[in-house]
Amino acid sequence: MAIRPIPCLLLLIAPAPTAAQSEATLRDYFEGQSVTLRIAMPGTEAGVDIYPGTPKPLDFPRHADRLKDNGTALKSGDDALVTKIKVKSKLIEFQLDGGGYGTMGDETSSSVGVSDAPKTKREQNLEGELKREIDPARRREIKEEIDDLKAGRERENSRNRASVAEAEESKKANIRERRLEGGSRFNIRYKDGVPASAITPAGIKSALAAYVDFSETVAGGGTADTPPALPIANAPAPRAASGGLPTKGMLLADVDRLLGTPQKSVERKEGRLKVTTRSYATDAGLVTAEFVEGVLIRYTMTSN
Repeated sequence: MAIRPIPCLLLLIAPAPTAAQSEATLRDYFEGQSVTLRIAMPGTEAGVDIYPGTPKPLDFPRHADRLKDNGTALKSGDDALVTKIKVKSKLIEFQLDGGGYGTMGDETSSSVGVSDAPKTKREQNLEGELKREIDPARRREIKEEIDDLKAGRERENSRNRASVAEAEESKKANIRERRLEGGSRFNIRYKDGVPASAITPAGIKSALAAYVDFSETVAGGGTADTPPALPIANAPAPRAASGGLPTKGMLLADVDRLLGTPQKSVERKEGRLKVTTRSYATDAGLVTAEFVEGVLIRYTMTSN
């Protein structure tokens, strides 16, 4: 009786390891451990693109542009925590100290929107009256009043533009500061898709060997000479601003998260701008913060 090659058939149909399983292996191996950088890293989620196996794995002019445009979040020689590994169809993300500023939830626009003051009902009525009026003396009176109202609108618009400019500069400064605190990432890219050999600890180390010192990292988050690092869930929470105080340019919601629920909140109009003043009770004293269109432009603190 013929023997059917069942074992061979089973081998042929045995499922290959999935990408998710390989990603899980990489995350278990790398996440939560510290590495030392050999190059500067830009403060953006665009990070550094690496193309393994090509004549120029790193495009240095593009790298320089990203450093110039976004600042240096991590310097050569800095130790950085591996915070996330993600395997996609054509790239592997190797995220450090948060992965870079600009991810979901990060404020990237420094613009503060406000419209010009509209014509008042009085100005509109006068313009209509001017079209109908034929008496020269009365027409001059109407034109003078219209000019006065128009000048008032221009003064209001000038005040608004000055306040908006201050708010935008504060917001820009805050975004620049947060970019330098948001970490960065390597994007290990493969033109024809990520090969199976790359989705291994050895593949990651080989691709980044010129840019990262792994210091004989071992699975579990430690090195050959140091104990394993704490899991991400047990790592210390990110620090607040220096002294636990806000910085100019922060959004209202960010200040609330930093200082807690305000004791008092008052809104008023400065021309067309919405100005909000909120008071927060802190251990150091009472913080009174002023926001223009939701952007912190100044604050004072009264000690306890």
